[in-house]
Amino acid sequence: MSEPATALTGCLAPTAETSCLAPISKEGLEDLIAKGKADPKAVKTLKCKTVAEGRFRHANYIRNLEPYIVDEPPGLLGDDTAPNPSEASLAALGSCVAVGLHANAIARGITIRKLELELEGDLNITAVWGTGDVSEKPVGFTDVRIKVDMEADCPQEEIDALITHVSQWSPVFNTFARPVNMVVESV
Repeated sequence: MSEPATALTGCLAPTAETSCLAPISKEGLEDLIAKGKADPKAVKTLKCKTVAEGRFRHANYIRNLEPYIVDEPPGLLGDDTAPNPSEASLAALGSCVAVGLHANAIARGITIRKLELELEGDLNITAVWGTGDVSEKPVGFTDVRIKVDMEADCPQEEIDALITHVSQWSPVFNTFARPVNMVVESV
């Protein structure tokens, strides 16, 4: 797999002493697990405000973070300043699966030495957002493939079982895999 675009630093970097991915807090994870078991029907509403900046560039405001920029490549009439919406959704999927793998490894006492995911998805873009060929066809990803390159202090069978388990419980994976109730309205 390719090298990350940015250097991993701080708590994300493999440590020189252990050459493993620095773990998350086991105590913090245990606290989250206990809270989830205490209230298994709890629902958290996440929010994002998307503001068009011009052409196809958009600033997405989430919590109090710097805006997350989404754009289109030149082939789709954008300025190529950031991932496009479909690429950003693949990034969200990959990150969600990676978080799940890391958390479940910690919960099971598995030390991760390497964790990289490669994602690709197929979609037909000929409808051009509903302005092009609007003949009958699937809109959105029809196929998504995830390759997990994980090295850990356990047999490959445990890694494979971990990947299967995480796929079952990843929120973004399940958003891709099943229909979601959607409401769009004018304000």
